[in-house]
Amino acid sequence: RRSPSRSSIESPRCERDVRYLILSDIHANIDALETVLAAAQAWDRVLVLGDLVGYGGAPNQVIDRVRALEPVAVIRGNHDKAACGLDDGSNFNQVARFAAAWTNQQLSSANRDYLRQLPMGPTEIDEQLEICHGAPFDEDHYIFDAMDAHRSLQTATRPVCLFGHTHLPVIFTISGNNLTGDIPEVEPMTISFDRSTRYLFNPGSVGQPRDGDPRAAFSIYDTEGSIDLRRVEYDVSAAQKRISSAGLPQSLANRLAIGR
Repeated sequence: RRSPSRSSIESPRCERDVRYLILSDIHANIDALETVLAAAQAWDRVLVLGDLVGYGGAPNQVIDRVRALEPVAVIRGNHDKAACGLDDGSNFNQVARFAAAWTNQQLSSANRDYLRQLPMGPTEIDEQLEICHGAPFDEDHYIFDAMDAHRSLQTATRPVCLFGHTHLPVIFTISGNNLTGDIPEVEPMTISFDRSTRYLFNPGSVGQPRDGDPRAAFSIYDTEGSIDLRRVEYDVSAAQKRISSAGLPQSLANRLAIGR
C-alpha cells in the first residue's frame, strides 16, 4: 500500500461557522444527487469523498453537477480511477469492471480529465477536519472493523476524519484508550463533538446505499462542532431506468431498491 500524500485546503476565513454538505459515493446516480441537494437546504460549501461515477447510468450528468457546486474539495475514489484509466480495475468484480469500462466510454474528454486530476486523499480541510475515500493510510482500504478504525484514528492528523468507500454509515470514536463503533439507527441524528475525543465518520452513500436502507445518505458538518446524519427518499425507479437503458447489468438496478 502506498503512503498517502496529504494535501490541505486553506479554508476561507469568515465571521460565522461554516456548514459543509458532505457527499460520498454518488456513483453516477443523478436522481439521488439532485434529491439530496434539494433536501439538504442550509449549507455553505461542499466536500465530496470520492466515487462520483461507477455503477450508475449518468456519469457525465453527475460530474457536471458536482463541478457546478464548486466544492471546496473533491477526492478521488477507486471507481473514479478505474473509469478514467488510472487503474485497470483488476481488483473489481466482473460487474464493477463492466460498469467502469462503460463509464470510460461515456465520459466526455473534459470529465475524463477532471477525474484524472482529482487528488488522492487524505485532504486536510481545516484544523479540525480531514477527508479521505478509503482510509487515511490507504485511499483504497475498506474500514469495516475496530482494527481498521483504530489504525485510521491513529493515522489521521485531525480530530475528525470523514471517509466513504464502504457505503455504510458508521461512527467510530476513540477517547483515551476506549474505542467505540456505532451504526446510526435513527435519523436525522446530530453528533456533537467532544474535544477529548477523536472521530471517524462515514456518512453513507448518496447513490448506492448498502445498509438495507435504499434512501440516499448524506451529512452536514458544522464547524462549530457537530455533524448531522440524514437520509432522503428519491426516485429509485428513475435511477433504475437509466441503468437499464444504458445496457448496464440489471443487478445494479435491482440493488438500488433494497439498499444492498
